[in-house]
Amino acid sequence: MSSDDLERQNLLDAVMNRGIHVLSRIELERLHYLLEQKDYSHDAKAEKSKNKLLKKISIAIYDYDMKYGNSFKTS
Repeated sequence: MSSDDLERQNLLDAVMNRGIHVLSRIELERLHYLLEQKDYSHDAKAEKSKNKLLKKISIAIYDYDMKYGNSFKTS
């Protein structure tokens, strides 16, 4: 198991046990990246779950930005 696999598993465990909103914005971005890199094409059910979770992570990042301000604003 690689360090990325271990990190992804730890972040997923935190989401499953305590909810998506316990992660910081940086952790949400990292989990989003790690999930995008993982190939679940051999398992349609896992791929569908991955896509649903990616959507939830995107929403959580958006909610975080709305609540605390977007750190990537240029003006």
